[in-house]
Amino acid sequence: MTTTLMLLPGLNCDAAVWAPQVAALQGQARCVIPAWGLRESLTTMAQQVLAEAPTVRFSVAGHSMGGRVALEVMRLAPQRVERLALLSTGTNPLAAGEAGEKEKAGRLALLKIAREQGMRAMAQEWAKGMVHPERIGTPLFEQVLDMFERGSAAQYAAQIHALLNRPDAAPLLPTVQCPTLVLTGRDDAWSGPAQHQTMAAAIPGARLVIVEHCGHMCTLEQPQAVSAALAAWLRR
Repeated sequence: MTTTLMLLPGLNCDAAVWAPQVAALQGQARCVIPAWGLRESLTTMAQQVLAEAPTVRFSVAGHSMGGRVALEVMRLAPQRVERLALLSTGTNPLAAGEAGEKEKAGRLALLKIAREQGMRAMAQEWAKGMVHPERIGTPLFEQVLDMFERGSAAQYAAQIHALLNRPDAAPLLPTVQCPTLVLTGRDDAWSGPAQHQTMAAAIPGARLVIVEHCGHMCTLEQPQAVSAALAAWLRR
């Protein structure tokens, strides 16, 4: 019997970010990808996952912001989650003081570009830090820009609001009791190996995977490695 697999996209991403995994895992899982629309909190996104899951129990994999939503699902309804996968994500809240102000200013500056010059102009700036440096300007990079361009500035604003008001999810990690995969790219400049090592160490029995030659957009940059890790996790 195939499991239900809820695949949760990150900031301003859509179903395209998971397309290689949906294709690779079709024999193992029934994949469902929520679209966040204008939801502006991680809690309401998690409630949407619980409402849209076609089965009572399901596996959940989240990429980037989607990983934070997956942890919020675990907080709200741990009894419904069969397996948890956290990809290129984090648990920390917005930092206090100067560091937090810097993150907020950076996100709002990108939002200003999105509103004034359009989503693709914003994506040209933002996506440079989202992929391995060698992938900038490649067809894959254009694919990422296309995806970001499909989003609206209003949607981007709502999701930035959700991230700036994110909770500290670290206390949740030791309570996770299901098979868990923690994965990131070796060259992820946004959420790199060190913080994933810390997360994996805090979750009982978690498996850590570091994908080589890979930035933040791991599902698209190294689809085979990510799909193989998810396939092994689904077999656990």
